[in-house]
Amino acid sequence: MTKFIIVLFALVLVNCNTSRSVITDEYIFVQKDTLQTSKWQVVWEDHFDQSHIDTTKWAKIPPNKADWGNYMSDSPDCYSISNGKLHLKGIVNPDTIADSRPFLTGGIYSKGKFAFQYGKIEIRAKLESAKGAWPAIWLLAEQKKYGKYPRNGEIDIMEHLNFDNIVYQTVHSYYTLELKQKEHPLYYKTANINPDDFNTYGLEWYPDQLVFTVNGKIAHTYPKLEGADPTQWPFDQPFYILIDQQLGGSWVGDVEPNDLPVNMIIDWVKVYQ
Repeated sequence: MTKFIIVLFALVLVNCNTSRSVITDEYIFVQKDTLQTSKWQVVWEDHFDQSHIDTTKWAKIPPNKADWGNYMSDSPDCYSISNGKLHLKGIVNPDTIADSRPFLTGGIYSKGKFAFQYGKIEIRAKLESAKGAWPAIWLLAEQKKYGKYPRNGEIDIMEHLNFDNIVYQTVHSYYTLELKQKEHPLYYKTANINPDDFNTYGLEWYPDQLVFTVNGKIAHTYPKLEGADPTQWPFDQPFYILIDQQLGGSWVGDVEPNDLPVNMIIDWVKVYQ
């Protein structure tokens, strides 16, 4: 009996030591500081292998007043899943009587369902092109530790404009937007992609740096600076995931209706810790 108790205690210790994260509120995964990055393991994922969006993981993004959110919609015309891939669509609004907006777009987020602090995220996606198309994969703060936007920061893992063969990978914060500190350190870079194929967009998030990747290769690194204004690094709190096919706005420009519909096709999403 004594030997059994010893073995059981040893198994409990092993299980505790191999845990990837501290989980709070049942859905927020905070990576342990002691985790070795050579031992990444998937802690949350979606391969879109159901016939519908998994509502335990995602919600449809509602319209909002931000430049990117003007046309967000829960219309089923903006969403479909086929062959294990999620299609988020930008379309000409088929019924401007019921909804006066000229365009509708699809987007999903994990707000209130999954958030994480530190670790790695990868998303395999194909981006169709159109004038005015602005698909994005990004992260926002779940709990708003430092107040209103932009004090909690924004991490743009991928943004694509129009017919470009590049994507933007960007960090926004009070430090970059209000204090205009955009070059120390450099707040964004671009990376080449093949827009006719699937590409994998990633972020490795550490307590002292953000490492952006495209197809497994490092494309941009944003470090935490010693001695900088504290608003330079609001990235010490849980963030949730947004994936959306946006249309129009001051950055991307006007939409060409003849180019629509346009699809952002998501193969899978994986988060590692």
